[in-house]
Amino acid sequence: MMSNVALSIDALRSAVRALPGNRLQAVRDAALKQLGERGTPTIRHEDWKYTDLAPVIDISNDWLAANTPVDDPATLAETISAIRKRQDAHWIVIANGEIDEASLATARAAGIDVSLFSESDTVPGFDAPLADLNVALLRDGLQILVHPDASLEKPVGLLLVDSAIAADSVSQVNVNIEMAANSEACFVEYHASLGGARHYANSVINLALADAARVRYLRLQDRHTAHSQTGRLHVQLGRDSNFDHCAFDLGGKLVRNDLAIQIAGPGANAAFHGLYVAGNEQHIDNHTRVDHKVGPARSEQQYRGILGGSSRCIWNGKAIVHPGADGTDAEQANHNLLLSAKAEVDAKPELEIYADDVKCAHGTTVGQLDENALFYLRTRGIDKRAARRLMTRAFAETIVAMAPIESWREMISERVVERLSTLTHGEDE
Repeated sequence: MMSNVALSIDALRSAVRALPGNRLQAVRDAALKQLGERGTPTIRHEDWKYTDLAPVIDISNDWLAANTPVDDPATLAETISAIRKRQDAHWIVIANGEIDEASLATARAAGIDVSLFSESDTVPGFDAPLADLNVALLRDGLQILVHPDASLEKPVGLLLVDSAIAADSVSQVNVNIEMAANSEACFVEYHASLGGARHYANSVINLALADAARVRYLRLQDRHTAHSQTGRLHVQLGRDSNFDHCAFDLGGKLVRNDLAIQIAGPGANAAFHGLYVAGNEQHIDNHTRVDHKVGPARSEQQYRGILGGSSRCIWNGKAIVHPGADGTDAEQANHNLLLSAKAEVDAKPELEIYADDVKCAHGTTVGQLDENALFYLRTRGIDKRAARRLMTRAFAETIVAMAPIESWREMISERVVERLSTLTHGEDE
């Protein structure tokens, strides 16, 4: 049944007026005006037919009505410290939507230009769904520039961490990253949260790769399973650039990820993969779209899902080969493992081809653990529970091994195993 919940524009307008009076005020007002005219996506929209945003709109309305300030970032200090100590990176912290300006010094010391939207000429766009909500409520944004021919020794970490302890909360994050010609860098987008109250996080990240730039990008979403998130990553690839992306969704109650890639230069290569692990009542929706504007160029994606309990997951992968993009090579695959009779997955691969000289393929599978393989393991002295865990882990490790930042694979593998243990032990079923 479709919900009639609508965002309270009047309450939102009051919240926008209460934000800091900086250079963003005009663009906030423009985003608010568009949001009032267009509204938020509903299940009437084809791209949102499986994901009803009513729960996050309800959180937003209650938060706007209560006019509750965000939790003190100090409540997150222990979580932030633990993540920073565990994995080495040039960490930039954005806590409850507030940019920790002290953390910018580390990135600047590494030779990266980092500035706030409010102190630069950056004007955030808001054409995509939920980007207008993001910009309307944005306190400030982050601009990152990697110089020509630069090669960073360790990853730049974007730590997006939130707390909802005493009351419901909402946070917005907006980051713009520019990779100059022939530059090379690794980025980590790490989402975490704590607290038993409801929370909704909304992020918009834009990444532009100039000619021959190379980026390895890792997204890890490990939020509290009572919290919700929508996120959009828009990537533009120049001539001979290379984008290697891998995403992991382990937490969250309602999660929607949009990855949009524009191949604008010949010789570009985009590889993007993902793993989603969902337990009871989790809803994880991954939408990917790659537009091949020119050729020759290549895109390749593989997403895998492991579902337990009454979870529901969606994967919609779309590749569009535009007229004149001859020499395009586009592949997409989606495989899903159901650990419960109540789990549900909606898989939708799409190819739109308007050029002649192309190579495109897609495929998807949904199934359960192979009983013959389970029987084989049991004949070798492995009990049923351990056999299920081994096979499920092997299914997940295919994607873990694709994580483009090698130093992060062990930690990701450990977190995946921890999350899988609840599903294979039947605690989510």
